[in-house]
Amino acid sequence: MVDRSTLPNAFEFVVVASARAKQLLQGCVPKVEPSGKPARTAQREVIEGFIQPVYDDEPAIDPQMRPFA
Repeated sequence: MVDRSTLPNAFEFVVVASARAKQLLQGCVPKVEPSGKPARTAQREVIEGFIQPVYDDEPAIDPQMRPFA
């Protein structure tokens, strides 16, 4: 069971973790040691700070973009 008491918003945690679980099911590489279920792996990634939410009013970070090139 995941302790969500340290997170500011439990709803946001669920939304971000479920989106990440979908990515893991589609073949993305986990950022933590994978557990038996993608949902648990996604929860651990969010709890440990490897996955951050992106809001609509913030620009998405494109790893291919070179701002100073």
